[in-house]
Amino acid sequence: MSLHDLEKRGIVKRDHPLAGMTTYKFGGRADWYAEVETLNDLVEVTGAGVPFATLGRGSNMVVADGGYRGVVVKLAGEFSEVTFDGDEVVAGGAVSLPRLARACAAADRGGLEWYVGIPGSVGGAIVMNAGGHGSDTAAWLIHARVFDPHTGRIRTETPEQLGLRYRHSELTSTHVVLDARFRTIARSRHEGEAIMREITAWRKEHQPGGTFNAGSVFKNPPGDAAGRIIDAAGLKGLRVGGVSVSERHANFFVADEDACAQDVFDLVQTVQRAVVESTGITLEPEIRFVGDFGAST
Repeated sequence: MSLHDLEKRGIVKRDHPLAGMTTYKFGGRADWYAEVETLNDLVEVTGAGVPFATLGRGSNMVVADGGYRGVVVKLAGEFSEVTFDGDEVVAGGAVSLPRLARACAAADRGGLEWYVGIPGSVGGAIVMNAGGHGSDTAAWLIHARVFDPHTGRIRTETPEQLGLRYRHSELTSTHVVLDARFRTIARSRHEGEAIMREITAWRKEHQPGGTFNAGSVFKNPPGDAAGRIIDAAGLKGLRVGGVSVSERHANFFVADEDACAQDVFDLVQTVQRAVVESTGITLEPEIRFVGDFGAST
């Protein structure tokens, strides 16, 4: 079925703005946009023969100023559910990580409190093996259900089968995480909420708040921290256009209200080159660039 047919059914929209759907709050428009609430809708949209990109919470995505020449897919509906099964919890790919952390605490289940400080979705957490505060997704994930539009199959895969390691999985940009099952531990709501308050306070103290950013820009190299490396290279405060390296945490790039997506792309490449020249270390971006970007000068 074509996107035009799906448009008539109200499943997809044309020429949809994306800026407000990312934490940077800039970027262009998608030729097509689909908020899919059922697996059948997802199958039809991704099978329409048009390039697609999946949008979660927009917390680690930078959309090109010229937009995206394809369909942007956002999960909703049945993919937004959280259910408990004994000492395990199942969360849809669209569920926000802070919501999952709080839902577990409210059910007297612990272990996932650290998710409260990560503004992403369950799907994104699986794809990037999101982590923080001494833990990561692989440590708690039992398995995830993953849809492959190329084959039309749904696979149920363990962390080992997903190839989860530091900020990495074997999933590609065309895979869609439908839901994930996590183990939890018994922990009172009072204790869980106290842990989440500590995590939230720590992040407010150590990371830039009240700014447009996409969280950590680069993955940490083995045995080191990207922020420390960038700081040691004297790059705090470095600016390209309307985006600069944060003075509080060098692995955060903060944007002014008049910044654009190309500024972020150019600053990432500028910092990469400067770090290689000063240390020989090649930093790998953690944020995801969607659409066409010009070469950095």
